[in-house]
Amino acid sequence: MKVLKFLLFLLFILGFSILSANSLDKKKLAYIVSDTSIPFWDIMLRGAKNNAQNLNYEIEVYNSQNDAKTELENAIKVINNKVSGIIISPNNSSSCATILKLAKKANIPVVIADIGTDSGEYVSFISSDNKHGAYEIGKVLSNKISTLNIQNPKVAIIAIPQKRLNGQERTSGFMKAMDESSIKGANIKQQITFSKEETYNFTKELINENPDLNAIWLQGSDKYQGALDAIYESGKKDKILLLTFDAEPEFLELISNNVLIGSAMQQPFLMGEKAVENMDKYLNNQVVEKNNKLPVLAISKENIKDNLSIIKRNVFGIDYKKNIKIQADK
Repeated sequence: MKVLKFLLFLLFILGFSILSANSLDKKKLAYIVSDTSIPFWDIMLRGAKNNAQNLNYEIEVYNSQNDAKTELENAIKVINNKVSGIIISPNNSSSCATILKLAKKANIPVVIADIGTDSGEYVSFISSDNKHGAYEIGKVLSNKISTLNIQNPKVAIIAIPQKRLNGQERTSGFMKAMDESSIKGANIKQQITFSKEETYNFTKELINENPDLNAIWLQGSDKYQGALDAIYESGKKDKILLLTFDAEPEFLELISNNVLIGSAMQQPFLMGEKAVENMDKYLNNQVVEKNNKLPVLAISKENIKDNLSIIKRNVFGIDYKKNIKIQADK
C-alpha cells in the first residue's frame, strides 16, 4: 500500500511539472485594438485569438474605444506587463508612431494590423490592398451605371478620416476608377464619430447639396443603415445607388437583392491570423515579410456565390474551422 501511495505521489508531481512546463512555454502577446464595438475589429480579434491558440500563445486584449488617450494608456499597461510581443490596430497612423517609439525603448517587437504608421520600427505590417480594392469596387459601380445607362453620372463619398493612410488609398483607388469612366465626383464627407446618426446626416447633406446625385460610396460598412434611411426618406430609393467598403453578414442578402450594389470586402479574420503568424515567426527567429498586403474582395451580385466560402471564413470569421481555400496571396 505504501508503494502504491508513493507511485501515485510521483505521478502527481510529474503531472504538475508537465503542466508547469507547458504554462512556462506559453508566451504572452498583447493586442491593442482600435474599437471592438466595430465588427471589423472584433472579427480581426477573433482571427488573432484563433491563431494564438493554434500557436500556443496567450493573448491579452486592450480595447482603445477609438480614443487616443485610452490607446496610449493601454500601450503603457502592455509595456509594463512585459509581454513577448505587441499587435496593434491603431486609431490612426500618427498615434501608432508614438506607440512604436515606446515599444522600441522597452525592446518589445510590434506587428501592425491595418491602419499603418507615419514612422517608427516594426516587425511586420499586415494591411489590405486598399487602393486596388477601392479601384475594383469603383469598377463595379461604373459597370452598373453603364448597364443602367445613366447619363452624366455623379457620385459622392462618405470617407473614413483622410489623415489615415488607408483612407487616402481608398479615395485614390476609387477616384481612379471614376476618372476612367468619366464619372464626376461630388462632395466628400469625412467621418468623425462613425455613428449611424453621422452617416445619416452626411447622406442627407450630400443629397441636398447634389440634387442630381446618382451614387454614394460609404468607406465603411457597419453604419450603412443610416445611409439607406436617408436615401429612402429623401424619396431617392431607386435613384441613388449605395455601395460600401467592408461588409456585414446581412450584406450577403442585401447585395443579392440589389439593395446594395456591392462591397469591397477586406478579410479581417485572415489579417488577425496573419498578424499572430508573423509575430510567431519573428519570436522564433524566422524570416518575416515586412509588408503583407492582402487582397480586398470586390463583391457584387454577379460573383457573390463564387466567393461565399472565402467570405464566410475570412471576412466574417465564421466556418473558420472548416478546411477551405484561404485567399491570402495574389
